[in-house]
Amino acid sequence: MIGTPQPENKPWLAKAEVCRQIRQLSESRRTRRVAIGVPNRWEPGNVKNPATGEYFDTMSAWDFIHSLLEAGVEVEQMVLKYPPGKKGYVLYGQGCDGRRIYIKLQLMGDWIAGRSFHISDEESREK
Repeated sequence: MIGTPQPENKPWLAKAEVCRQIRQLSESRRTRRVAIGVPNRWEPGNVKNPATGEYFDTMSAWDFIHSLLEAGVEVEQMVLKYPPGKKGYVLYGQGCDGRRIYIKLQLMGDWIAGRSFHISDEESREK
């Protein structure tokens, strides 16, 4: 599923080349960082890892993100409010108790910024 072409009926999905770049940058501690100085909601300590039942930390959150990308999870492209007009990328992971984990990333050239990692607000409102 890696490098899956963008389906014509889902134009909001990121192109395969962008997904490859995100996947590559998310793999190394040198090229992945939590966004600083911009709005973010990076809360891995509030989210349980479905594989272990323990709460994530920043490193395990990045490992989880990379494993989702390796598995070919859909990556949605969006326009960020801040900085205005810049692209962001959203993906969802399956959390504990069937809850979805919302993840937002931003490409920063030769590194990737984690902007969000938390239980999906849609899920939070339902539970």
